[in-house]
Amino acid sequence: MAKVVKIPNIISSLAQHSQKNCVNLPLIEKCMASYTLIKINSRRQAQVFLDFPKTLYKNDPCYVHPLDSDVEGIFCYKRNKLLQAGGEAVRFLLQDETGAVAGRVAAFVNPKTVNLSEQPTGGMGFFECINSREAAFLLFDACRQWLEVRGMEAMDGPINFGGRDRWWGLLVDGFIQPSYGMTYNPPYYKDFFEGYGFKNYFYQYSYLRPISMEGVASNIRERAARVLSNPRYTFRHTNSRELPRFAQDLRSVYNRAWVHHTGVEPMTAEQVEAMMKAIKPIIDHRLILFAYYDGEPVGFFMQIPEINEVVKRLGGGRLTLIKQLKCWYLLRVKKVCRRIMGLAFGIVPEFRGCGVDGALVMKFAQVAFADKFPYKDIDLTWVGDFNPLMMRFQQHLGGTIYKTHATYRLLFDREKQEKEFKRCPSMLQKNRAT
Repeated sequence: MAKVVKIPNIISSLAQHSQKNCVNLPLIEKCMASYTLIKINSRRQAQVFLDFPKTLYKNDPCYVHPLDSDVEGIFCYKRNKLLQAGGEAVRFLLQDETGAVAGRVAAFVNPKTVNLSEQPTGGMGFFECINSREAAFLLFDACRQWLEVRGMEAMDGPINFGGRDRWWGLLVDGFIQPSYGMTYNPPYYKDFFEGYGFKNYFYQYSYLRPISMEGVASNIRERAARVLSNPRYTFRHTNSRELPRFAQDLRSVYNRAWVHHTGVEPMTAEQVEAMMKAIKPIIDHRLILFAYYDGEPVGFFMQIPEINEVVKRLGGGRLTLIKQLKCWYLLRVKKVCRRIMGLAFGIVPEFRGCGVDGALVMKFAQVAFADKFPYKDIDLTWVGDFNPLMMRFQQHLGGTIYKTHATYRLLFDREKQEKEFKRCPSMLQKNRAT
């Protein structure tokens, strides 16, 4: 059993808020006298929320604590555009009778995705809990009741209050050191979610492959060769001077390639610029490539150095000036990153199946096989089982599944069984329908 974390210097502060915060959730307050649910409303409590995993995972060598700013920014009005667009978020801590933190969780309503399913659906995430079914269910109850008050009839989890590129899904297979921003959790979380009534909405498969041409299917090479011999196609890596232009090209392809899928909203100009700004400190322009047809963007892949090896050596947490300097040294001088992490990949519908995807791979190979290329393998961007074409493409590239996450959905009327649970629709079905 995982140990709870003692926080003697703030117990009195937490206790002052526990009673009035539990008033908003009377059903939870009556569930179990030995636990107190606390709604976070102070910086000190927010820091406890950030720090709790450090103790929960202190004996797990695979866990890497993230940077505080990356998690806290999700709940910051100034940094998360979803909050500015009318979205809501709440965070809870769970305290046992000794004043020790036993768990944490967040719930949120994303205004851009709330009505994309048959029932209004909210989200929950950033769930961490000791190995106690009772504690876990209290945290789930807190999310469910908070969402029901806001008209939700279901919740997905564990997910991010934002894009799917970070902290999305529950790890159910492949309990090894994660890539940065990917969810890592103990195996017993799966029993908590499924025991509470969550059902698998879709699986997320992460593929890994070495940087070589070994295992790349012959049909990928053949179609790529035809594209590369066609002068109407051009390929370009990003550069610092034209980064705003590439950001808009990325947005153009992404919105044409992905917006028709359930749960995916178009990217705004502000969102893509913010994403480029966020990765700028670690960007390696050799790892981002765009495909153009007659000068118009038709495909791209975006990769970055997998920085968890750096974050692990920094210890995560608050990114002080000293840590920033150390980060630069580890990344740019020591070059400790040996793995590439895929962030996004897209081909506009009209150019799928004609070899653009393979051509991007072949053009990247020209750089990857050059001297002084420091990376050894690629953690390809995860692919949902709702996207069988992309799964097949990853396999044709020689990628093998090395981690599996699950995105769960809970229908709140499960006791009445008035609604039928439906898994995430396949993109093939969606394409046929349109």
